[in-house]
Amino acid sequence: MTEIHTPTPRDAFDLLMAGNQRFVAGTAEHPNQDAARRSETAPSQQPFAVLFGCSDSRLAAEIIFDRGLGDLFVVRTAGHVAGTEVLGSIEFGVSVLGAPLVVVLGHDSCGAVAAACSALRDGKTPSGFVRDVVERVTPSVLAARAAGRESAEEILAEHIEHTVDLLLERSRVLADAVTEGWTAVVGLSYRLADGSARLVATRGLDAAATAAL
Repeated sequence: MTEIHTPTPRDAFDLLMAGNQRFVAGTAEHPNQDAARRSETAPSQQPFAVLFGCSDSRLAAEIIFDRGLGDLFVVRTAGHVAGTEVLGSIEFGVSVLGAPLVVVLGHDSCGAVAAACSALRDGKTPSGFVRDVVERVTPSVLAARAAGRESAEEILAEHIEHTVDLLLERSRVLADAVTEGWTAVVGLSYRLADGSARLVATRGLDAAATAAL
């Protein structure tokens, strides 16, 4: 497998999706998971993507995208809800580590999305800080319904796209990187049953590819 030392946003996206295709097909190569890679990355890191995903135990990023040590800078929260710590972590991955791609990864049967739908239906929200997670997902559910998108798949896609836009709205660092063509932000929807990741939102990927020409 050919690795790209200085990937463009499009290179990084293609590299990520190629790994997912191997995972789905059952032909994973497990790259960059040996002692040599461990020694290589010990002094510093240069991940080719920042992956902001749901904390669900079935969404282990390096496994489902068939990657290894030093490849992905991973940030995860339940329902991929974004607070200041998340924004700071993503900005670090882009501005300090130089990652050319940011990925928002959601998945079907997401407990946070289901809880938000249930809260709107029944008028009851969970206690503790779980309530904060549910409240941050609720605007996505409301937006989906306002647009006539009622199915679980449609609501999930809306939540992923909402998160992509939220990152760009709240982070000037990230927005500028996308505008300048250095970084792209994409949203992927993962299917638990077959392991496939489907593109549902993209911001700057095509523009970044054009700027690199």
